Amino acid sequence: MTRAEPAGSGLALAPGSRVGIIAGGGSLPVEVAEGLVRQGHSPFIILAEGEVDREADFAAYEQATLALEDIGFLLPLLKREGISHLVLAGEIKRRPRLAKIRPTLSLLTIIPSVAMALARGDDGLLKVLTRGLERRGITVVGAHEIVPDLAAGEGTLTKAGPKQSDWRDIEAGRAAAKAIGELDIGQAAIAVGGRAIALEGIEGTRGLLERTRELRGHGRLAGKTRGVLVKCAKPGQELRADLPSIGPQTVEAAHAAGLAGIAVEAGRSLILEGPATLARANALGLFIVGFPATEPTDGQ
Repeated sequence: MTRAEPAGSGLALAPGSRVGIIAGGGSLPVEVAEGLVRQGHSPFIILAEGEVDREADFAAYEQATLALEDIGFLLPLLKREGISHLVLAGEIKRRPRLAKIRPTLSLLTIIPSVAMALARGDDGLLKVLTRGLERRGITVVGAHEIVPDLAAGEGTLTKAGPKQSDWRDIEAGRAAAKAIGELDIGQAAIAVGGRAIALEGIEGTRGLLERTRELRGHGRLAGKTRGVLVKCAKPGQELRADLPSIGPQTVEAAHAAGLAGIAVEAGRSLILEGPATLARANALGLFIVGFPATEPTDGQ
């Protein structure tokens, strides 16, 4: 699988492959670890210090903890543990502070690239990290390659489906999300009444939905109903990390914000805790739909 091939293709690991997971927050790293165990591979977990909220779920696995500023020690750790493949999974809420990064010989060669990547944004940093690791013999793979069922399918995934007016919102939200993605700002937008009314910023999807809930009685939104949360990959995104995702909490927050449903880019977005997410959407009467990716898959 190439870097920009659509998600969901699956990955055949050779016998003896050793997979490491850099684990952040949320359920994604847990689901990836469980997927590896089902395939007969016990993962090595690298806990991102201060970011993991489900440490108890990793108790059965070999593990180490690494501060973001100690990224220079990542490669020696991977080599020492015999890691052949690495998955970056889970939410990292903060970015490493360049001034506090402890340099190592392996890191000194890419410090200028890291500095420029930090200035460019999150996706630039991920590209530098993944390419740097692969040049040093570590194969970086996406969470969806380990657990293909995480990738959102195309079409309506719930009992309820979008109305014609919802499709206008989906298109407006998709265009807005792609626009802010081009600037490496965020991956989500909310559209109501055929126009984008809120864009994801540094607060993330949860904050975006909370802001929308508060806006419901404001000005031109007063009295308007329905609306759609749209999430899609950034143009040219590094698809092996930070794919847009939704989960049960996203569904709850979308319902609280008065939205009719959620639309995600099929094959390039993740549905975490899939059965629970779809069941909760069905219980609340929300739709979840996967729309086809529209950009080329060369990742450039």
